[in-house]
Amino acid sequence: MERRLAAILSADVVGYSRLMGADEGGTLERLKACRRELVDSAIEEHHGRIIKLMGDGALVEFASVVDAVQCAAVIQRGMSGRDPGLPAEQRIRFRIGINLGDIIVEGDDIYGDGVNIAARLQGIAEPGGIFISGTAFDHVAHKVDVGFSALGEHRLKNIADPVRVYCVLLDPAHTGKVVFSSRARPRGMALLALVGLLIAASATVFAWQWPHKQRASIAVLPFANLSDQTQDYFADGITNNLITDLARLSNLDVISQNSVFTYKGKPHVLEEIRRDLGVRFVVEGSVQRSGDLIRVNAQLIDTSSGDHLWANRFDRSAAEVFAVQDAMGRQIADALGLKLTRSETERIARPPTANLEAYDYYLRAEQAARTGRRSLMLEALGLFDKAEALDGGFAEAFASDARATSFVWRSAYDDVLQSALARKRAYEKASRALALDPELPSPYAVLAIMQAVDRRYEQAIASAQKAVSLGAANAEAHMAVAYVQLVWGNHADAAAAVETALRYDPNPSAIDRYTAGMVFYLQHDYDRAIDSLKRAGYGSQGNGEFVTALAMAYVRVGRIDEARATVAEAERLLGARDSLAAWRIGNAHFRKEDLAFILDALREAGLPEWPFGFQGNEQSRLKGSEIAATVMGKVLRGKTEPAESLAIMQVEMDGKAAFRSATQMMTETVSVKGDLLCEQSENAFGQPDCGPVYRHANPTDETTYAYVNSTKVFYFSAAK
Repeated sequence: MERRLAAILSADVVGYSRLMGADEGGTLERLKACRRELVDSAIEEHHGRIIKLMGDGALVEFASVVDAVQCAAVIQRGMSGRDPGLPAEQRIRFRIGINLGDIIVEGDDIYGDGVNIAARLQGIAEPGGIFISGTAFDHVAHKVDVGFSALGEHRLKNIADPVRVYCVLLDPAHTGKVVFSSRARPRGMALLALVGLLIAASATVFAWQWPHKQRASIAVLPFANLSDQTQDYFADGITNNLITDLARLSNLDVISQNSVFTYKGKPHVLEEIRRDLGVRFVVEGSVQRSGDLIRVNAQLIDTSSGDHLWANRFDRSAAEVFAVQDAMGRQIADALGLKLTRSETERIARPPTANLEAYDYYLRAEQAARTGRRSLMLEALGLFDKAEALDGGFAEAFASDARATSFVWRSAYDDVLQSALARKRAYEKASRALALDPELPSPYAVLAIMQAVDRRYEQAIASAQKAVSLGAANAEAHMAVAYVQLVWGNHADAAAAVETALRYDPNPSAIDRYTAGMVFYLQHDYDRAIDSLKRAGYGSQGNGEFVTALAMAYVRVGRIDEARATVAEAERLLGARDSLAAWRIGNAHFRKEDLAFILDALREAGLPEWPFGFQGNEQSRLKGSEIAATVMGKVLRGKTEPAESLAIMQVEMDGKAAFRSATQMMTETVSVKGDLLCEQSENAFGQPDCGPVYRHANPTDETTYAYVNSTKVFYFSAAK
């Protein structure tokens, strides 16, 4: 079996059965004449190979997609002038579909999706029209004497992934142009308004002057990856870096990556993007990477009219990726009529690293970290480590590492990185990033949130304000302000910062939606709190970590059944780890009255006091003196929930202790406070984590007692 890349042209006669039924002999003669006088000669002239001829159509293979499109254009232009004396309903007209793709060759026939897509495109083309796929378009856009109308992504029958579709425009007035089409998709299907690529023989820039008194607003949509899926991270990196470069420009509001990445793999409907993101302009494009070569197509579009203001194609070596990004940023700014300052020009031109291997690790790490999922965060941190080891001066890598590590710490992902280690790492990475580049806003935003949790409020607000001063259009910076003001109890200021952040990030990350929801909740704006918290827990970026919070908002509007169902769902998603004790210690940096307002609602929603639904018998609970006699100076051996994994705690008489289990290992200080046993380490945000000790209801040699706090249920026996 042979496979090869080929351009496939599929054609059929419109209404063939009807024509044959009305005039079989005349139709057959006219069709033979078309083939003899036009079709066959066009195929031969453009080096096509006829695979098969059916009564009403043909399948033709070309080595060059340019030849395939030129051939189709010759045929359709020739057909438009044939048989002028016949009524329109008796004239022969073709539909043609063209695709560039992988085919399977068996004997004289060909198979595979490369063929199937061409046939499906032919099936939805208009009479006398030519529809081509996005892969074909990317290779012919500036090489044929036709224009194109971008029809967006279409779902084609029995084709797994959506296909970008372009209609070939045969009118000479459209040559070299791409136009926005608002007409309906043929055969009743809605047209998806993805504006296509405009590429001329030279990269001409059309400047559009934005009024000086208004700020231009722009969204960089995720660049399509035209290579295999393993290169997704590289296309994402091109998108992210262009967002970063444009966000550094004054007088330009840029939508953050959280919001634009919700459009990844989806049709780009300009009217919806304009409405949902509130932007006047969008940038979209594609990236193709093959060995040491890259091809980047990009275009700037006015969302109100669909007009292309700028477009270019960059064919470079992979080593020149930063030069491509620099050129795109400058040319887009020029097309928007923005005058760059010297410092802005220098900053865009400055490559983040000279080490391409480090850059590759950084892009992979960013892709993994963006998910926020436990399963990928450890991978992300390891990839950041590799990037930093290869280039110790890579400021953006350290900044992104700090952000990801702070997320792990703030989310208490102890199975990814123990809290104490995550806290230390986040501070160190943020400090290193600022030492390398003091103008980065992100590390200051990270420091602000960590300082707030550490109850260093004055430092926290100073860091947050510094982040905003360095990135006025940076949603992360404004959300840091919101979080600091939230925990400090300045709810109105927190809400104002949330509103500003949402201007630049209308579809924020799950953790930022959670912060916004908490702000709205403490302001008693429960409808908005429910909306934000629901999206944090269940939205496309949600991962189940923030579901519980929704229950407290339901309680405040009297939806008790939904509140309790939400708590039950959170227990299912989180393995019953969540509890009032965890909320109490995880939010100990909040004002007491705000924390009480949160806990009261969660208690009414049915959230248990302790993890894993543990309930002790008060009659078997140990007093403080009994706890001290049982624990201090002893080795405690036993098992922990939920999987009854083996665990050991060794406690010296002075309280110095170590705890080890299958998922946790830490040194700490153990003490008895009242009738509670307390562990204190750099975990649990540095707070003492206290809980009761009970005699086990069904004691064994291994489990005489049960100790519970915000993170564990530990069944143990004690020995000297």
